[in-house]
Amino acid sequence: MALLVFFCCSGLSQESGSVEQISLHCAEGSLEWLYPAGALRLSLFPRLSTGPMGKEKSPRRVTACIKSSSSFRGAQIYLERDGILELLLSEADAALQPKVRCFSWLPKEKVALFLQSTLHQDISRRIAAFRYELRGDWNSPFSWPSGNLSTEDAGTCRPCNNSEILMAVCTSDFVIRGNIRTVSNDVDLQESIIYVSATRIHRQKFALFQPVGKYGKSAGSIRTLLRCGVKPGPGSFLFTGWLHFGEAWLSCAPRYKDFCQIYEEARQAHENPCEVSLD
Repeated sequence: MALLVFFCCSGLSQESGSVEQISLHCAEGSLEWLYPAGALRLSLFPRLSTGPMGKEKSPRRVTACIKSSSSFRGAQIYLERDGILELLLSEADAALQPKVRCFSWLPKEKVALFLQSTLHQDISRRIAAFRYELRGDWNSPFSWPSGNLSTEDAGTCRPCNNSEILMAVCTSDFVIRGNIRTVSNDVDLQESIIYVSATRIHRQKFALFQPVGKYGKSAGSIRTLLRCGVKPGPGSFLFTGWLHFGEAWLSCAPRYKDFCQIYEEARQAHENPCEVSLD
């Protein structure tokens, strides 16, 4: 289970030009730096387990995402890798609207986030705050939110293969059977929002899908990249994906009848990674 931790730091206790060292071990958390002065160096040492159904397995790559607060001021965030700094989020970009940035690294690599305060005559009312997530291998077809650092692991829009579908059903934060009600597109964020009526909730990490209306049918929304070109279509789907900063993001979504066939073939071959109750 992911742990949440909240760090609270104040630049008023730092000397000019000093660098305060902090280690991040939790899988999720937030940081708030009051009156930024000097710098913070955040070493990333996540304790992660990505095996299905609780089995331990070391991830091939580790992925981190940060999301700036709406009031982010007074600092810039750099990614430090092998002693080289790369600008991840500038104060100017963060001031426009909350931004999400993601990056990944090999487990043996040493990476850190470096927060450098910016020069201001008046540091009062300046707070550099952001949330972060540290995860093991996200499924390869997972669609990254817009505005991420460009990496070789950026999300794609290809369909999931059979193995990815089976693994997604066993390991995703949510597994929902349902129908697409409508799809809306946010051009500014470069995201599509899929509105889903759920007919069965197999699993959800949090209450993403809740009963609505007088009949109490569960409904919710799932996000994906605009460039994936998702459109409404008839039929029942099995939606799987990840919770990303409190929002559901799509991983795999096969038609339910296709999933039933894939699952049954894997079950007969004793290749299904977990048991799933089918209707």
